[in-house]
Amino acid sequence: MTETARVTPVGSPRRPGTPAAPAHLSPETVSRARQLIALYPEPRSALIPLCHLAQEQDGWLTPAAMEDIAGLVGVTPTEVLGTASFYDMLHTEPVGTHVVAVCTNIACLLNGAAELLHHAESSLGVNAGGTTVDGVITLEEAECLADCDRTPCVQVNHRYVGGQTAESFDQLVADLRSGALDGTVPRHGTLIRVQRTIGLQADRQAVAAERAATAQAQQERAAAAPPSGQGS
Repeated sequence: MTETARVTPVGSPRRPGTPAAPAHLSPETVSRARQLIALYPEPRSALIPLCHLAQEQDGWLTPAAMEDIAGLVGVTPTEVLGTASFYDMLHTEPVGTHVVAVCTNIACLLNGAAELLHHAESSLGVNAGGTTVDGVITLEEAECLADCDRTPCVQVNHRYVGGQTAESFDQLVADLRSGALDGTVPRHGTLIRVQRTIGLQADRQAVAAERAATAQAQQERAAAAPPSGQGS
């Protein structure tokens, strides 16, 4: 018996020049999104930062948010989904308030990562990739998290929480559920708490001139190339 794959629905491609007004993102999020877009030479360059911004609002990247992002940066919702689905820091399906990642790469594996992951699955009542019934914890098995001097390495919402034992892991989960760590570990989706205000430090006219020169050089090479099917 085969399992039917879950598909994230997105809207049909939007005609260029007719972006719809954001319907899902909050006015505050839209305002921050427009400030981010202004930091880039091209609106579509802000696509990934806007995905993080939308994920901060909802905890995951919803189809409705992807529709809004597409309109803001001038691409199709399918392009937003195609980009977001490439990065494991962007979730296109719901996750818990806290995403807990346990590293099982070699350094952590040698120091009990497999046993820690088994304990986490047993104590939380979910397998890796699952979310607890109360929606608070999503458990993930991760590749190297680059904290190899503190093993087994664990991250919560992409924040390091040090090497863990079964006992310390249980305390970590209790602290997450009680809100004791809210000051250092915000809810999933909040990548940074500092608002960015500085964009590309380059002269826009110089950038435009370089692009024009590149386009001209490409045209000249194409004109000098022999017709298709003919050798030199």
